[in-house]
Amino acid sequence: MNIDLRQLRYFVSVAEELHFGRAATRLHMTQPPLSQTILALEEALGAPLFLRSRRSVALTPAGRALLPEARRMLARAADLPELVRRAASGESGRLSLAFVSSADYSVLPPFLRSYRVQYPQVAISLQEATSDVQVDELLHNRVDAGLLIPPLPDKARVELDYLKVFDEPLILAAPAGLDALRFGGPVWLKDLPALPLIIFPRPIAPGLHDAILGCFRGAGMTPAIGQQAIQMQTIVSLVSAGMGLALVPQSVSNLMRPGVEYRALRDVSPQVETGLAWRRDNRSPVLLGFLDLLRKNTPC
Repeated sequence: MNIDLRQLRYFVSVAEELHFGRAATRLHMTQPPLSQTILALEEALGAPLFLRSRRSVALTPAGRALLPEARRMLARAADLPELVRRAASGESGRLSLAFVSSADYSVLPPFLRSYRVQYPQVAISLQEATSDVQVDELLHNRVDAGLLIPPLPDKARVELDYLKVFDEPLILAAPAGLDALRFGGPVWLKDLPALPLIIFPRPIAPGLHDAILGCFRGAGMTPAIGQQAIQMQTIVSLVSAGMGLALVPQSVSNLMRPGVEYRALRDVSPQVETGLAWRRDNRSPVLLGFLDLLRKNTPC
């Protein structure tokens, strides 16, 4: 059964006019081809749509059932050009974005608000993941982009592009009440008690892991590593439980936990970089729009 939009448009015109002559005039055509088209539609559907007499035309029950559906189909067809335009321009569609937990306390919320204002019809799928997991997801086309902590593994640089988004210093997260914290303000690492260090495992985030240990080396210290955790929330919770201290990106201080104090360091503190990675061959209009807005809002 083949039914085209032209047949439905002719049917709706006759159904609204209830007069073949007026419907033909409305459609800028003569009456015979209009009547033939309606007959062909009735034959295709296997039921009469109109009750015809010399003086009147009326819808049959089948015609009354078809009319709202035909109007809906014609309206949807009329929307297709705009739907295609929005998809082609990146104004609608779907974006899957992965992010490290530290981004959730810094750049991610305000940028997503800006993106939602400019692209309200894009559905965003968010996935919190460590940098190593994000790289694997990107290489296997399971996410469009990832906010992660570099560097990218050598094997990934052939397929992935990268844009620096921001950097921030490491700060101290320590159990509340330590003597070294009693005066407030920045602290020296050497003035802290010999508490275990809570840190990311190196395979998960080698850049961050090395930056933290480099900070201690710069102070002439070799910390004893206690617990290792893969989420910022977990690291801060372990500090809160008195399991040790940690060095975390400055934005993590927005994560408030009872029993945790954050302090800037007097020691030379390396900058921790966060950036966006995506597949070089991903030409999705939605992703390109996301990248364009990110570049306009990125100070780096």
